[in-house]
Amino acid sequence: MSNHFIRKVSLLSTVMVFTGLVFAIFTFATNKEETGRAVDSVESRKAVNQEVIAPVLPKSISFAGEETPLEIFYVKEGLDKELLINAYWHSSTIMLLKKANRWFPLIEPILKENNIPDDFKYLALIESGFNTVKSPRGAAGFWQFMEKTGREYGLEVNEHIDERYNEEKSTQAACQYFLDSYELYQNWTLVAAAYNAGKRRITQSLEKQKVDNYYELYLNTETSRYVYRILAMKIIYENTEKYGFVLSDNDLYQPVPTKEIEVTETIPNLVDFAAEYNISYKMLKLFNPWLRSSRLPDESKRTYHVKIPVFN
Repeated sequence: MSNHFIRKVSLLSTVMVFTGLVFAIFTFATNKEETGRAVDSVESRKAVNQEVIAPVLPKSISFAGEETPLEIFYVKEGLDKELLINAYWHSSTIMLLKKANRWFPLIEPILKENNIPDDFKYLALIESGFNTVKSPRGAAGFWQFMEKTGREYGLEVNEHIDERYNEEKSTQAACQYFLDSYELYQNWTLVAAAYNAGKRRITQSLEKQKVDNYYELYLNTETSRYVYRILAMKIIYENTEKYGFVLSDNDLYQPVPTKEIEVTETIPNLVDFAAEYNISYKMLKLFNPWLRSSRLPDESKRTYHVKIPVFN
């Protein structure tokens, strides 16, 4: 073997070693820069991983004073599932907590006046997220009343006025529905289930399956989850920091003061009406979502109360 060939091999080997060394240094530096430490072993990689901890169920929980039977495995696991979903669906749950601070003070006194347990405020929270929304099936407002049911409970629903979107009136209607259901079932948990599935379906299911409570009923997926969803939000709302939600007063949406204008005749143009009170048409609609068109006809000679925001 010639000396010339040996020198070429030696030079090539040196270049390869140098290249490998540079690559290793670059990789080490990059990993260290990205993670704040050198990721050069299994143990170090474990150290930089974020821990994901399962939310802990309370030892006991009740809805409207009625104990939830957590000793039944599928009840415990059903609640565990909904608590896990809401505890880690951060954006959604934070928004619910923010909005609850604004709307619970309006809903709670109405529930109390009607002798409805306070826990029913969580139904509005999970039904609509306190959004003035309409579902694909036609349910509308905070309490997601169907058009027919809304009318049955005294709400005006037409092309110009839809009181399913009126926070106070729809809450009063919901209370009446709860009272009617409680008279039938004498059980608040079944009342909640009936609000989701309908009294007829719950009554038929109880009779066919020969049971007397929600937790032993075999129901569709939505209604089977319904009470657990309510309970999960109750648990988080009452223990926000325990479940990782740290919100200051500034983070929460505050109630906006309003004054009410009594209306006893047709308002032909709501844009002009809003201008009279130095607010925009958009602002008028935001505070009165039950106004569904650009006018307020009063053909029925009713008295309406229009909210006007009061800003300092």
